[in-house]
Amino acid sequence: MRFNPNLITKFSSTKVLILSSVLVLTACGGGSDSSTTGFVKFYNGSKNAPDIILTLDEDLESDDDDDTDNYEVSFNGVGYTEALSKFEVDTNSYFYEMGWQDEDSSDRDDLELVAQGQITVTADTIQLLVLSDDITTPQVETYNIEVLEDEEDEDNDLFNLRVLNLHPDSAGVDFYMSESDETFNEATLVGQFNYRQLSDNQKFDQDEYIFYITKSGTQEVLFTSQDIDYAYPTQYVMIVRENSGSGTSPYALDRMSNSSITEYLDTDSEAQFRAYNAIREHELLPNYTGSFDIYINGVDDEAEISGLEMGSYSETKIQNKGDYSLDLVIPDTSERLLSNHLLSLAENSNKTVFFYLDEEAVDLDGDGDVDENNDGIVDEIEVTIKSLVVANSTRESIYDHKITMIDLVDSEDFNFVKFYFVRSDETIETALYNRSAVYTQPESIYLQNNTYQVFAIAEVDSSEIILSNVEMTLDEDSDELFLIVEADINSPTGYRIEMLKQTEDQ
Repeated sequence: MRFNPNLITKFSSTKVLILSSVLVLTACGGGSDSSTTGFVKFYNGSKNAPDIILTLDEDLESDDDDDTDNYEVSFNGVGYTEALSKFEVDTNSYFYEMGWQDEDSSDRDDLELVAQGQITVTADTIQLLVLSDDITTPQVETYNIEVLEDEEDEDNDLFNLRVLNLHPDSAGVDFYMSESDETFNEATLVGQFNYRQLSDNQKFDQDEYIFYITKSGTQEVLFTSQDIDYAYPTQYVMIVRENSGSGTSPYALDRMSNSSITEYLDTDSEAQFRAYNAIREHELLPNYTGSFDIYINGVDDEAEISGLEMGSYSETKIQNKGDYSLDLVIPDTSERLLSNHLLSLAENSNKTVFFYLDEEAVDLDGDGDVDENNDGIVDEIEVTIKSLVVANSTRESIYDHKITMIDLVDSEDFNFVKFYFVRSDETIETALYNRSAVYTQPESIYLQNNTYQVFAIAEVDSSEIILSNVEMTLDEDSDELFLIVEADINSPTGYRIEMLKQTEDQ
């Protein structure tokens, strides 16, 4: 048992011991006196929102320094499609604030508020707060969910199900379910739900089920889930929302329990992928002149991507979900640079495949010495073409953005590249935001809207050298980005930073 990880900031000192005890009981599955406690839960359903911090306050007018009886608690930021665990509080009226961290501090007073209001927590109920719509004009809905004891379920073989429709289509949805060995033809209609409507609770036998979604009043199935196991007598809310992935289904589904949330996607959704050519010309590849064709084995005899030049991104390709092998072929020849490299595409996924050249020293006699004549030069090297598959971010947050750094420099002089994101009032030494990327191992950071001088720095012989630097401006229209460090013989330093969108504009 441990202290609730949702908590991040302050509550008054006289409440500490009481609140800690409540949390311990909650974590262990028990509870305090049901006549005096209820629960609060929060779900972020605003697709262009950053992480949202929820604060509950018993009295907005009080000052914690002077009033030790005031209850105040803030929680860790909750991203889009994420939820807080069910949190136990005394029955009472509370003010709530929802905000995001637009400065370096996460203190409540430094947050940018997006919504505020008041809720009343009653005994043995969950107050579910749901943030939805565009984050610039957000809506907050509150739902009262009764905590069920299920005394009538003597065999403990039922579970409880509600449906919350957060898909903004005004037509609403029809929500069906069938047993896992059945099809839509055998499915039962759970209900028809308008936007932001939460259904009444229904009880079902514990088993595995498939869920289906259609537009209200139609029979065309637009979403089919995988088999979902319900093995416990738990309360679940199935949240229908927009699909932000690559598939054509308009819907995605979140299963929310008291302590967890799981995403389910349409099992028939397509996937997308792009390719990036980071293969430089090399004397050991005499026929390679900086471009290649990509073939997907088992699809057809035509190249899926033709003439992809070094330093270039291909167009996005739509592919059915599945596992594929890729061949790279030098254009107008049958010479393969690479054969049978795996590309695994799950439903709704969006990926980039980076192709790069790797040099390795050859130990000719197996004695561990690759410089037998001690002239300081490796006797022999061999080159291998490799692939790196990276999942693209499809976030739509307008206030912060995911930046993924990839080091494609194969160097004996350094093992990693450190990226510094320097704002106008900072230097490299004082920059708050920095990350280290090891060769071919992607590293990500979330950055707020601002202008940054980006420096890629490596340590060579105990000295720091600047490999390259670029200016990067992030605003509400910015995309999620890749920052790629590559060797470049045309650059004064021999290296460059390539800045690329993670997904293609639709």
